[in-house]
Amino acid sequence: MDTPLTPFSTVIRTASHEQHTEAETSTFMGDMLGGRLGVDAYTRYTEQLWFVYRALEDGAQSLRDDPVAGPFIQPELLRVSELERDLAHLRGADWRTGLTPLPATAAYADRVAECARTWPGGYVAHHYTRYLGDLSGGQIIRGRAEQTWGFARKGDGVRFYVFEGISNPAAFKRSYRELLDGIDGVVADELERKRIVDECKNAFALNTAVFRELGEEFPLSA
Repeated sequence: MDTPLTPFSTVIRTASHEQHTEAETSTFMGDMLGGRLGVDAYTRYTEQLWFVYRALEDGAQSLRDDPVAGPFIQPELLRVSELERDLAHLRGADWRTGLTPLPATAAYADRVAECARTWPGGYVAHHYTRYLGDLSGGQIIRGRAEQTWGFARKGDGVRFYVFEGISNPAAFKRSYRELLDGIDGVVADELERKRIVDECKNAFALNTAVFRELGEEFPLSA
């Protein structure tokens, strides 16, 4: 059992390691990063991200003053406008026409929205799994996308992965983890902290389900 001496950022990272690895090593992501899928698969993936980040960032508006979630809501992280620029590049000016979430994406976005409405601690779990992932492994995706499909470096098509307002990602991630550690002082109840950790695991599972459905939509030819 974790003692109070264990920083919450360490607790949450360690507890969700297995689910994180499963998401990162999905067949779809492996095929996409390996250059075995076309730009249409990357476009479909980007579309799914738009639905999830809409839920995250629409939900953020009402949580700015919340003692648990409020400190995490920082404008330099916001991704929806960058996703929309990427989708305009990938799909054209009428990119919203025919844009549909996969069933797993709809379930993911609905869960994020529900947490934003009813449970700030759960919202933080989703915020953490998405934005810290974007600042870390997301940079690998950007590099592979530029290389595979010829996008301009940090340009249209990969702007989602470019955080113009964060000049030092390593320092930003350190300060973010300090915010996570500070949850111990805001959420005094150990059961609530465990619920947040469990929601973090759930966030990775929801993400993995999206990858699974994308893999079904874009199977490699035998």
